[in-house]
Amino acid sequence: MSTETEDGDDLRERITNFLRRNFPQIQMHGGSAAIQEIDRESGTVSIQLGGACSGCGISPMTIQAIKTRMTKEIPEIETVHADTGMGGNEGMSGGASPSMPGESRGGDVGGGGDEGPEAPF
Repeated sequence: MSTETEDGDDLRERITNFLRRNFPQIQMHGGSAAIQEIDRESGTVSIQLGGACSGCGISPMTIQAIKTRMTKEIPEIETVHADTGMGGNEGMSGGASPSMPGESRGGDVGGGGDEGPEAPF
């Protein structure tokens, strides 16, 4: 397990640098991104966004961008689980399926362009 920890530390550092480099707006806007778990064997990482991210309306877009870019830029990462800890993760299927392993690579990050459907008339 010690080699996994040493390897994990290198991967953890690369993930942390990736988040700082690609998503400085998280900290600039009073949010935080913490690595909750890294499973090097399965290529899975869990990220928790906190602080101002918890109430931010664009958190779902930030989460999707993290998932798409991280799987492209860090070859060891196949699946990214990320949420804001709000329990609902609006627009992200209840926070339970933020993984999309091959599908999210290069997928539609911006969505449909509007804020969603209005109440039915």
